[in-house]
Amino acid sequence: MAQIQFKGKSFVQNHHLLVKYHELIPKKEKSLTDKVSLHDNLIIHGDNLKALKALLPLYAGKIKCIYIDPPYNTGNEKWAYNDNVNSPMMQEWLGKVVDREDLTRHDKWLCMMMPRLKLLRELLREDGVIFISIDDNEVHHLLCLMNEIFSEENFRNTVIVRRGVKSVQAQFDKMDRLAIGSEFVIAYTRDESYRFEQFRIDLDEQRAGSWNNHWRGTDRPTMRYELFGILPESGQWRWSLERSKDAIENYKLLLEETRKNEQDITQEDIDAWYFIKQEDGEDYNLLRLSKNGKPEHYISPSDTKFGSSLWTDLKPNGNSQLKMIFGKKIFDNPKSVDLVKRLLIFANVNDGDIILDSFSGSGVTAHAVLTLNKEDGGNRKFILVECEDYADKITAERVRRVIKGVPKAKDDNLKKGLGGTFSYFELGKPIELESILSGDGLPTYEELARYIFYTATGEEFDTKALNEKKNFVGESRNYEVYLFYEPDIEKLKNIALTLDRAKSIGKPGKKRRLVFAPTKYLDQAHLDELRIDFAQLPFEIYELAR
Repeated sequence: MAQIQFKGKSFVQNHHLLVKYHELIPKKEKSLTDKVSLHDNLIIHGDNLKALKALLPLYAGKIKCIYIDPPYNTGNEKWAYNDNVNSPMMQEWLGKVVDREDLTRHDKWLCMMMPRLKLLRELLREDGVIFISIDDNEVHHLLCLMNEIFSEENFRNTVIVRRGVKSVQAQFDKMDRLAIGSEFVIAYTRDESYRFEQFRIDLDEQRAGSWNNHWRGTDRPTMRYELFGILPESGQWRWSLERSKDAIENYKLLLEETRKNEQDITQEDIDAWYFIKQEDGEDYNLLRLSKNGKPEHYISPSDTKFGSSLWTDLKPNGNSQLKMIFGKKIFDNPKSVDLVKRLLIFANVNDGDIILDSFSGSGVTAHAVLTLNKEDGGNRKFILVECEDYADKITAERVRRVIKGVPKAKDDNLKKGLGGTFSYFELGKPIELESILSGDGLPTYEELARYIFYTATGEEFDTKALNEKKNFVGESRNYEVYLFYEPDIEKLKNIALTLDRAKSIGKPGKKRRLVFAPTKYLDQAHLDELRIDFAQLPFEIYELAR
């Protein structure tokens, strides 16, 4: 498979592995919940690359749907490259705004996106879906990058959506090409075997029932048979022979059920019969010979239509939606709730599923998730990550307001409040196991337990299973995991895995025990007898992770 090449690629293609795990610091005063928890809806303020890495211990392989709206790299967004990659060239890039005159702006954008996409892929479930909004500044580069990271077999769609008129008018100081009136949402799955379900879009007005010509020009001999004495020489009928026969029998049944005192049967009678049958949970195919001698099939009334990749029916009304919530314009080009909501429906996001947005901006993804929950009583969860300073005053504040209610909203649900909770976290210091040797910035027991469990087992860390008094961290498919540790340098000097400590964790069961401690005073024979694999802090964890 062809791979995309760009400056800095060799330095960033494995950078996500080198990003340190960071603490997630709960902020009760910014949360909207009785109990702050990492299992709640989440809003995280901090660099999204570090935040994604911090989420891995709890959410690797757990996310059903990801939606991100990264910088489009138009040259007017004032974003800067901020990943501290060990490269002199990339160190020169740090903190410098990327504008239209920057000859390396596409390289910088790809270097920013690559490690984030790799972490996002690790977070997705096997049946997970990722959607990315983009325009034609980077869509060609993004597709190549996604093909490399997610595999081109996992590409599903490029959805076309409308762009706001003002956005079109303001694009260029000097117009040397057509203004961009649309943008895209590209869709990839985590696994190539996953397929989207049939997708229907709501119509503004219900489509009335009608009779339609049963012949079509597409020429398939297997769909050409005698019907009402007619055998076409070319073309085909729209349905298989078996379905057409059933439809004729259904039509005869309609005639019998709607015959009233030998009066003529009207179209209203047919419609009424059809409505009754549909309300009873039955869907009848009907086929008749029309007055002009042509076979016709009945198209039932519907308030939906089959969806395609052209979503120009959606209004780009994110600005008006956000202005209605805050009373004034506070954010440039927010996405529409209707767009994100449709994406979630398209991805078949159901009750209990988790949706992640790591470029959360105005918080539209949370708004869409809460809207769906309100409509069907579901309990979908959202995780938002925002690096900018407005994470509390705009991102989280929008979520607070839609949960509590927006008095000026036209929608009754939004006016009364969509309900829900969220926990607000900020990124803290990196969890560096080397600090155990120096005693500088030691992590708490739970922070270190979470870190070693995920890194050593690759599985989800369950805070409820943690028992610090018994030194028990959790149980994976292969191990029971234990940690002998205290965040005190003087106490650490005296902590070792001794025979008494080894016996204190109980008799061995079916699984081996993986025990972390600063050192051990126990020979290999006793370790084998007690079915213990010893891992010394801080170094041997890296061996286990490989």
